[in-house]
Amino acid sequence: MSETRHPRRLVVIAALWAVLLLAPYWMPPLGGYTALGTRVLVLGLAAMSVNFLLGFTGVLSFGHAAYFGLGAYGAGLALKFLAPSTPLALLCGTLLGGIAGTLLGALIARRRGVYFAMVTIAFGQVFYYIAFQWSSVTGGDDGLRGFSRQPLDLGIARIDILSNANAFYYFVLFCLALAIGVMGFILRSPFGRTMIAIRENEQRARFLGIPVDRHIWIAFTLSCFFMGFAGALYALLNNFADPRGLHYSQSGDFVMMAVMGGMRSLWGPLLGAAVFVVLQDYLSSITVNWMSFVGMLFVAIVLFFPRGLLGFIQHRSDS
Repeated sequence: MSETRHPRRLVVIAALWAVLLLAPYWMPPLGGYTALGTRVLVLGLAAMSVNFLLGFTGVLSFGHAAYFGLGAYGAGLALKFLAPSTPLALLCGTLLGGIAGTLLGALIARRRGVYFAMVTIAFGQVFYYIAFQWSSVTGGDDGLRGFSRQPLDLGIARIDILSNANAFYYFVLFCLALAIGVMGFILRSPFGRTMIAIRENEQRARFLGIPVDRHIWIAFTLSCFFMGFAGALYALLNNFADPRGLHYSQSGDFVMMAVMGGMRSLWGPLLGAAVFVVLQDYLSSITVNWMSFVGMLFVAIVLFFPRGLLGFIQHRSDS
């Protein structure tokens, strides 16, 4: 069975990458547009960052949007005040979100369950109100403006990701592939196996001598670095950053994407993000109550497909 599953899995992954690579060409005939696909990739990376902690360590954070928003502000502030460099903006956004997560993770790694979730919400709201009130730096409720993504100068070539939507899509797809490669490497490492052991039975992991709190802190830190990276890409996508990106409701959206797609799968949150973003884009053009329909779909998936959409698809293909 495992010998037949392995080639099948490779075929599925190859087909998935083919779909992503050709998205700018097959989306317009179906009524979509390239920027929508780019948004799916960015928010999919954010959902995968939440799932890196939730799905593989079993720890739920409802404040991860704080590091997403910090990544966006870090990228925007770097472009506006430091230098017109897209790589520098990505680096600053990733570091701002990741370092904040490292410092706060050390304080909350010993908490579990609802206490962990509530503390992450509290810290996230602190960042939200700072961004909301510090209008001289962040722009307050109006958001941070006055910056834009810059062309990539590779020496032998200059890629204009400012005006070409397709070029920026492939740039984001490259960044997503890089992040997924790092996530996959970590999850296949001994540390990744330890994360799964903690998720399955934390008490037994402690009996085996695993420093559980330290591992959860490291997993939380890595997750925040990935989230900061996603936030920086989101700022480049919109040429804008605002406090709503740090709000706990945004964290709830990321958790919904991860659960809808399938928490215990690396690729599940990307599928969940695609469903969530496409439904949001379509339904919001029809009714202001679009979130009610997304909420009903979320409840239906939790009730009837507890392994998420990807888990359901895998189960059907195996049977």
